[in-house]
Amino acid sequence: MTEQQPFCPECADEALDRRNFFTAVGGTAVTLVGLQAVSSGPRVLGQAPAAQAPAARQARPAEALIRELHSTLTDEQKRRVVLPWDHGGAGSPTRLRMYNAAIFGDRRIQDVYTPAQRELCERILRGICSGDDGYRLISRGGTWDNSRAFDNCGAYIFGDPTGDNQFSWVFTGHHLTVRCDGNSEQDAAFGGPMYYGHSPDGWSQRNIFFPQTRAVKEVFDSLNDNQRRQAMAMWQQGEQREQAGSVQFRQRHPGLPARELTADQRALMQQAMRVILAPYRREDADEVMQILRRNGGLERLHLAFYRDQGANDDARWSFWRIEGPGFVWNFRVLPHVHTFVNIGVPRNA
Repeated sequence: MTEQQPFCPECADEALDRRNFFTAVGGTAVTLVGLQAVSSGPRVLGQAPAAQAPAARQARPAEALIRELHSTLTDEQKRRVVLPWDHGGAGSPTRLRMYNAAIFGDRRIQDVYTPAQRELCERILRGICSGDDGYRLISRGGTWDNSRAFDNCGAYIFGDPTGDNQFSWVFTGHHLTVRCDGNSEQDAAFGGPMYYGHSPDGWSQRNIFFPQTRAVKEVFDSLNDNQRRQAMAMWQQGEQREQAGSVQFRQRHPGLPARELTADQRALMQQAMRVILAPYRREDADEVMQILRRNGGLERLHLAFYRDQGANDDARWSFWRIEGPGFVWNFRVLPHVHTFVNIGVPRNA
């Protein structure tokens, strides 16, 4: 792959490393009520809509469902889908990597779980989404992108979800890595780095994440000429693109500082963050906000837009990036959407 071509994990055929970025908008300026308002689904786990499903099918915290799933597994199933917390080594544990398919090709959901357990896995995934609309986005409208089916994805448990032990439930598929860990991973939003995407062109309304592209474009369009020059960052020679090296937490943050935005521009940036956070449950949005404030708030974030080398379309950027201390959200639009998210408290903080 040449330096001029956009990196795509579909082409790499390998797991993505951990320190990736996402995130959020911030400080005290954005209320969690506002974050909830962008989607119509229920926002607080454990609260199912009144007069809906029977009690056995009402919403339950995803963590409780993980414990239930674990309790139903046979010894042979545990051998296949329950792994040690530190599997893969302390330097790059398997639970924190990002994947573009089931972690183990012979241990997909359809290969391991019974129909009742598959239903539990789906309920866990729904439990970390913001209702039906969040699940629609995460599932790419029920298509699962090139995975084609829920049963072709993978669902694994790292650690031991019984008692007060550390654990992480990791769900992976094409253009998708999400997890639920009951806050076992200290100082990390979403239990660690996330990965999401969709195959259509990110500038097209066929892409399910087009509203995210549109919301960020509104921020870009609001910038004056000087701000836009600051925001249009360039990759330095030798700098990795969107692979692990470029999405680690780092000291240098290219682009336009958020503190230089006008009040109207900040409002647009906050709205963009609401749209980006909308697919995920209230608990995870809360944690993002807490970590963002702990790392210095919105003022310390930078907004950068990149065109791939050789691109001659001044009207469109290839990807955008929000970055700050303990915060990386890298959203590629062309040739299609794939997004790396990592939000946490840096080790040296």
